[in-house]
Amino acid sequence: MEKDLKFHRAFGVYGLYFQDGKLLVINKNGGPYINRFDLPGGSLEESESLTDAMKREFLEETGIEIEVVKNLGVIDFMLPWDWKEFSHVHHIGVYYLVNKIGGQLINPKQFDGQDSPGALWVSESEVTVNNASPLVLKAFEWLKKGELGLDVECYEQWEVKK
Repeated sequence: MEKDLKFHRAFGVYGLYFQDGKLLVINKNGGPYINRFDLPGGSLEESESLTDAMKREFLEETGIEIEVVKNLGVIDFMLPWDWKEFSHVHHIGVYYLVNKIGGQLINPKQFDGQDSPGALWVSESEVTVNNASPLVLKAFEWLKKGELGLDVECYEQWEVKK
């Protein structure tokens, strides 16, 4: 990528919850992944630990209470996103394998900062670069290979679907 690009660095925690080969995803209604499937998760609040943020975000976005089973690793993505003074986003995500311990799928309460109108189950055959975030695509790759890889994933032709 060129040196004169202006990157917004985004950091978040994301939960992979698989059941019968399907992944629980949210419908994203904001950010560079708007109108696509995305993983439940997001950024940390002040003084919040990674796993506490994971549990809070998952519950807020899906209605499901989780336990964090395993830290799967960290991956990063770079893609065009014209937002504020930035031309691109550098998205860094910590991936966790999670299990349900309570709750049920709901249409989440809407509040300022809530970027999920609801959750659903998808199979790998249902997701593409045109309808899913890089986080979802990488989750299915992890399911197949058992690893996230080391290198940044660059999506230079990314389209933000407003």
